[in-house]
Amino acid sequence: MVESRTLLYSDFNCPFCYALHERLHEEHVLARCEWRGVQHASHLPRPMKPWQGMLGAELRHEVTVVQRLAPGLPIALPPGKPNTKPAIEQAVALLQRDRPQGMSFVRETYRAFWCDGKDISDPEVLRHLVEQAGGSPEGMDLTGAASCQVAQEWESAWHRTGQAGVPLLVSPEGDLLVGCVPSDQIRQFFA
Repeated sequence: MVESRTLLYSDFNCPFCYALHERLHEEHVLARCEWRGVQHASHLPRPMKPWQGMLGAELRHEVTVVQRLAPGLPIALPPGKPNTKPAIEQAVALLQRDRPQGMSFVRETYRAFWCDGKDISDPEVLRHLVEQAGGSPEGMDLTGAASCQVAQEWESAWHRTGQAGVPLLVSPEGDLLVGCVPSDQIRQFFA
């Protein structure tokens, strides 16, 4: 019998998703989650463009809020936000072939963007992250129609929850936990 996992809807370009991902890792409950990448801002460009003015101020504010919510979390202000569709589809391909390798790719992709400001919509950056997670460059060739379809299914399932934001945890019983919540709420949710 396969154990039901809590669904974790998340987007690489959301600092709250990155912070929650790291918190779930620290609480040793990430293995009980099925990570599902969704685009909460599908209009963002490829390649990533620098954000200035109001968008730049919004991004600085988000990073500052996350720094308050998760003191000690390594995070730096990226130059902008990229379209995450390529990274999500790459994660799908890796997760379906080798879950631990896929989860390593997910964690490294968050860090590449939120710590190093890398453009995770860039195929060369993704290729490097696949290799860093223990995959081969041929792993880049695994993405395609099947990965795109799974990503669309994840997106549809996320919309059916009635929640518009990420991060979002959905327990096997249908209980929801929304946002970058404190560790005690995470422990209670998984108890």
